[in-house]
Amino acid sequence: MLSAAAVVALSVLLSGCAASPPARQHTAAATQRHGPAESPTAAPRSESPTPAPSDPLAGMTLEQRVGQLFMVGTEATEADATTANAVSSLHVGNVFLAGRSHGGTVATNAVVSKLTSLATPESTDGLPLFVATDQEGGEVQVLNGPGFDDMPTGLEQGAMTPDELKDAATRWGGQLRASGVNMDLAPVVDLIPSPQLAADNPPIGGYDRQYGYDPETIASHADAFRAGMDTAGVVPVVKHFPGLGDVTRNTDTDSGVTDTVTTATSPGVGVFGTQIQRGTRVVMVSSAIYAQLDPTVPAVFSTPIVTGLLRQQLGFTGVVMSDDLSAAAQVSGWSAADRAVLALQAGVDIVLVSADPTLAAPMVSAVVAKAQSDPAFAAVVDAAARRVVALKHEQFG
Repeated sequence: MLSAAAVVALSVLLSGCAASPPARQHTAAATQRHGPAESPTAAPRSESPTPAPSDPLAGMTLEQRVGQLFMVGTEATEADATTANAVSSLHVGNVFLAGRSHGGTVATNAVVSKLTSLATPESTDGLPLFVATDQEGGEVQVLNGPGFDDMPTGLEQGAMTPDELKDAATRWGGQLRASGVNMDLAPVVDLIPSPQLAADNPPIGGYDRQYGYDPETIASHADAFRAGMDTAGVVPVVKHFPGLGDVTRNTDTDSGVTDTVTTATSPGVGVFGTQIQRGTRVVMVSSAIYAQLDPTVPAVFSTPIVTGLLRQQLGFTGVVMSDDLSAAAQVSGWSAADRAVLALQAGVDIVLVSADPTLAAPMVSAVVAKAQSDPAFAAVVDAAARRVVALKHEQFG
């Protein structure tokens, strides 16, 4: 049994791994263009998705575009009123199921349906929500109960053959789909240098979240996990770039967490490069500081790391997500408004506000206000929104 302190720490870990003008009047054309909000029982991604419009943002208000750049948390056991309001009033386009639920797929589907029903032409321009959770395995498994397997730890998954893991991940992904979830913040591809160092690595080794201790094992098993989720119609999210394998504290519960080892050519960064080459569509960026890459700010706020290393050097063109920017101790020195603006300026596309949904309002307000007054930042918002909306068109048709 975990101690009380460990339970608190684990609860934080499971939460994420931190006045607008009125919306325009929508017409039936908006609903027809994007389709209705996705049903929890919608079919998996088609091999031939419906082509996206030439400009996926056509007709969307600024508030709706900004809303696509946020993912706001709710307890997995109930649809939080603050989160529901974020979708209906703040135009937020993505939600995250946090904490732990033992209600099973049917109960989870009921929670999800209350939120997806709010994705209307007025709120999200009819775009469906990405509904995400942390379903990694072991102690990091938000959804449990009837219909959900008890997933093995990452380390145990790493002992499976890739084919075995792909089959298992396909089954796990089907369970997520049955519950209305269409995005999984997994797999973890952080490289811990050796088994001996795992005990000194609280965020990853402390929970056996790693697939192994060499790039080949991690890459092959991450490929298998992603393939299984993709087969089931669930978007996998590779995390936590540029790697948490060399830290000795947890960014969720500690501030000043710094990796003094990782460089642009480190093997841990190479694992992410391999995942990018093999088609990963979403990458989560960590909030640790990387002294050899940018010692000034956490990675999630760093243009040299997100835009320079991830996008330009490694060639990633997909969606970039932040780790939790609401309750993580690592980012507590920045205001909520600054966290959102800095992350987007660095190159992040989706700001994760998983542990404390009340911070979504000041974050969204700050981004809208800056986009209204700063044309260069407005262009950043549009570029990020295009990537998110394009992924939705690809995933949902």
